Amino acid sequence: MSKHLFLFLFLITFGFTSHGQVLRKRTTLLMGGRFDITIVAKDSLSAEQNIDIVIAEITRIENLISDWKPTSQVSEVNQNAGIRPVKVDKEVFELTQRAIRFSEMTNGGFDISFAAMDRIWKFDGSMTEMPSAEAIKKSVEKVGYKNIILDSVQSTIFLKLKGMKIGFGALGEGYATDKCRAIMLAKGINAGIVNGSGDMSTWGKQPSGKPWNIGITNPFHPDKLLAVAPLGQEAVTTSGSYEKFVVFDGKRYSHIINPATGYPATGLCSVTVFGPNAETANGLSTSLMVLEKTAGLDLLNQFPDYSCVMITDNGNVVKSKNFKIKKFKARL
Repeated sequence: MSKHLFLFLFLITFGFTSHGQVLRKRTTLLMGGRFDITIVAKDSLSAEQNIDIVIAEITRIENLISDWKPTSQVSEVNQNAGIRPVKVDKEVFELTQRAIRFSEMTNGGFDISFAAMDRIWKFDGSMTEMPSAEAIKKSVEKVGYKNIILDSVQSTIFLKLKGMKIGFGALGEGYATDKCRAIMLAKGINAGIVNGSGDMSTWGKQPSGKPWNIGITNPFHPDKLLAVAPLGQEAVTTSGSYEKFVVFDGKRYSHIINPATGYPATGLCSVTVFGPNAETANGLSTSLMVLEKTAGLDLLNQFPDYSCVMITDNGNVVKSKNFKIKKFKARL
């Protein structure tokens, strides 16, 4: 499994000042990816100060959960795999609990212990043949959410197998954008967007009074839009594979790996999920890419507040039954 690596979503704005409101935007690199932060406030100083607060919150979360930072709590958990349980903050513990629930619902198609997977698939053009079945099986032998032991009384996480690792690459950005939106709303900032590598939490409206318009990239023509969707207080995330894949015997294998099998996802090249919460939408978009169309839609039906648009490898556009955006017209 891999977190989508590309910015599939972007903001379309019209007008930067109106009705006594100012829009300010800043781009920065955090959590191993690009964050675009847009804040609407009464003046430029207030907008910039609140962007600083958003960046500080994302940095705080990164220092807690980033498995590539050796001092983070998640890194401490990984360093002690097979050795001892590690006490973590309630925030980290509960995020891990929610991730494991996703793992259970997808029978391991989503798995935060994917971080221990051997990277035997190469998507840089160097692969000339598929890895052997034995190599693929071995690549996921340290992956398995059932070997993560949680103790809610002690607030500890224990990875049973030496070499196991957990990582929040498929939930972390969405979690961070949700937290930042909640902080801004509590401070009286009534409009903005926090976009973490395509995991986006939105609220309020543009200074012009118009809704935020989110453009979704066409996976077959990346320089064009698939569609534009208006958003209010919502979240949207996209997982996709159109830039990183290999083809063997006419079959397309994406860079998003099924952690339960070690094989790349096939069948879908893009999944966009809409709903109230970016963390959940993030987990769903990743899971749907792995589970493919039928099983993915069955999973989504368990989340009635969420809807999706899938693009299949052969160019079909599939919408979930509860898709609510009336003006959404996909143009491949």
